[in-house]
Amino acid sequence: MSIHAVRPITLVLAFLAFATAAPATAQDARAIMERVDAATRAQNDSAFSVMQLSTCKFGISGGKVKCTQRPTVKKLESASLNTGRSGKDTQSIAIVLEPAAERGIGMLSYVYDSASKDNETWLYLSSLGKVKRIVASSSANSEPVSLFGSEFTTEDQETGKLDDYTFTLLDTVTYAGRRAYVIEQVPTPARARKTRYAKTVVWIDAERNLALKAEMYDRRGNEIRRLITGKHQRMNGVWLSRSITIMNLVSNRLSNMAMQEIFFGVRIDPELMTQRSLTDTVFREAQLDTLRAQAR
Repeated sequence: MSIHAVRPITLVLAFLAFATAAPATAQDARAIMERVDAATRAQNDSAFSVMQLSTCKFGISGGKVKCTQRPTVKKLESASLNTGRSGKDTQSIAIVLEPAAERGIGMLSYVYDSASKDNETWLYLSSLGKVKRIVASSSANSEPVSLFGSEFTTEDQETGKLDDYTFTLLDTVTYAGRRAYVIEQVPTPARARKTRYAKTVVWIDAERNLALKAEMYDRRGNEIRRLITGKHQRMNGVWLSRSITIMNLVSNRLSNMAMQEIFFGVRIDPELMTQRSLTDTVFREAQLDTLRAQAR
């Protein structure tokens, strides 16, 4: 596969990319999700990217969402690789480049397709020199772990497991000038014990097979988080969201993840996807230099 690059482009989170279909039946809704899941996996196969993560308090002014304080901005490098016999599991690593005070902080994630197997995440804090294993989801009452101090969390990585949810196609609408389907996903009883989301409603681009918007609700029916995507672009045969913003409606904080560069078809050494890459700076930089050279 050839290498492709784009500047800028945004991180596409597998957990919120959804597809479309016609009849509103549970069977059809599941088939929709399976097609989107396959498309999402294609985005994460042998990919190397540079991204910017911005977080701030927000308010509404003139009907528009705006930061009410100067955002905290971080620059990261990330690599992902599909694994497993079926190629449906994903391993990824992300390392902070800037600010200098946080350089070297890293996160290693193993995301499994099977609902019976919990995802695994390890966080490395360079200031402490220690690797901490994070339990992605233990109970609905536990606080999910933030990704690099942002509103993106480890719980959000969990929602790609299709067997953990039932899906219903609710409506067909026009949203942001696009024909879209509205799909509701509700956790199974087993998953409900591990998540704070009682349901998620997603607006899906009927042609491009990606999410335009998503609303997450708690058990009392309150919308607690909202996701909006933008700057959509076709790359490597699939549509990507170049910008992803997630809003915490309880704390009035938001985070935007924007991809500055992304390269597909790079040769990634599986050893990069190990805890050694978190703690061994020389080893990690040698691995990343190889990816950087391919991306030139």
